[in-house]
Amino acid sequence: MPARQITSVNPATEQVLARFDPHGPAQIETALARATAAAAQWRSTPVEDRAQHLQRAAALLRADRDRLAALITEEMGKPIAEAEAEVEKSAWCCEYYASEGPALLASQPVETTAARSHIAYDPLGLVLAVMPWNFPLWQVFRFAPPALLAGNGAVLKHASNVPRCALAIADIWDRAGCPTGLFTTLLAGPDAVPGLIADDRVHALTLTGSTEVGAKVAALAAQHLKPQVLELGGSDPFIVLADADVPAAAAAAVTARMLNSGQSCISAKRFIVEDAVADEFTEAFAAGVAALAVGDPFDRGTQVGPLARASIRADLVDQVARSVSAGARVVTGGTVPDGPGFYFQPAVLDQVTPAMAVAAEETFGPVAAVVRAKDSAEAVDLANATEFGLGAALWTTDLDRADRIVPRLDVGAVFVNGIVASDPRLPFGGVKRSGYGRELGAFGLRQFTNVKSVWVGPARDGQAHPLSE
Repeated sequence: MPARQITSVNPATEQVLARFDPHGPAQIETALARATAAAAQWRSTPVEDRAQHLQRAAALLRADRDRLAALITEEMGKPIAEAEAEVEKSAWCCEYYASEGPALLASQPVETTAARSHIAYDPLGLVLAVMPWNFPLWQVFRFAPPALLAGNGAVLKHASNVPRCALAIADIWDRAGCPTGLFTTLLAGPDAVPGLIADDRVHALTLTGSTEVGAKVAALAAQHLKPQVLELGGSDPFIVLADADVPAAAAAAVTARMLNSGQSCISAKRFIVEDAVADEFTEAFAAGVAALAVGDPFDRGTQVGPLARASIRADLVDQVARSVSAGARVVTGGTVPDGPGFYFQPAVLDQVTPAMAVAAEETFGPVAAVVRAKDSAEAVDLANATEFGLGAALWTTDLDRADRIVPRLDVGAVFVNGIVASDPRLPFGGVKRSGYGRELGAFGLRQFTNVKSVWVGPARDGQAHPLSE
């Protein structure tokens, strides 16, 4: 039986944009051989020269912004202004690592008994990236610039519903002058991933996706003793304490939940609000959500586009229905509009309890759950009462109080009086079932390196090994 084609579908119209035959074993073998040769050449390229390629990639992204943004919007439905911002952020990441990365990769002297000793950061080789569709450029550029600057090669297995974006990304690196095949896009389904992980030419793995898929991929990688970075699901709390600036928090909450039509691991999903301000917050929040313009993602007035797939919408409908049956109250939205496209009217649910579907499960779309807490202590307990641990927002005007609460939140990032977001300058990742390892910042740059200790004798005190193992 021939392999199933990889199909690009416009989620706003449900029309097929393109079909591709998946790469077969021979094509994958050719790509891996070419990538291996390119990586061997690249690792000996001075880091300053690698940085110049990142600068060229940034320039190409900006020059090609309109076309790339249109690809994103066509393939996964992101409103066009957000798609343009995604291209810009990808360029920024390239520039950040081109500027700051060489110093972060420089050998670090360490005082020991040796005549000299240092820590070196050597590349690992080929990194396999299994990436999702929701930020089809940014998710890849979050990993690629640091991995490439560190001297590695990259093999991308992108989500099957964004194949044109995947091919465009490889084209950027080719046009930036990288060795042919250093960044390779494979058009392949999930069935190709186990073989890629097992291949000796692949040295490490990064995956962004669901917790369930992450667990399976982690088990495969562990069998072959290959390092991994896993950025998985999230159900981020957005905590509003009684002393918060409630109008500001409610306005920020709309963006925190509805950006990218709610299709983000780090979207705020559970809005945990102290009772004293819960009515005020919920009213303002729901009014902001109800005012959002839902429609054609190419219309610059649109704030919420279609969901990427029909199955995502079906899951949301089911989660909302189960939560309402359990006692939640729909304040606004929650309906499926008539007509083509995978649209869903953004919803706010109040009187949500931790056991309800919209709080206990990850909701990957424009649905917000308001959970009421009697005080700040209960708010923190509710925030931590989840299997996820990606990010958290905390709203309070008492920053000393915030400093006491931040260490108690079991997440990889806390944003006080702000919206959780990724930033090339800061490490990004989660704890618990949201994954492990870090992208971005210095930690992300060194994640796919061999942290090598170098001891050069003779020992200054005449003893090469003052302590034996």
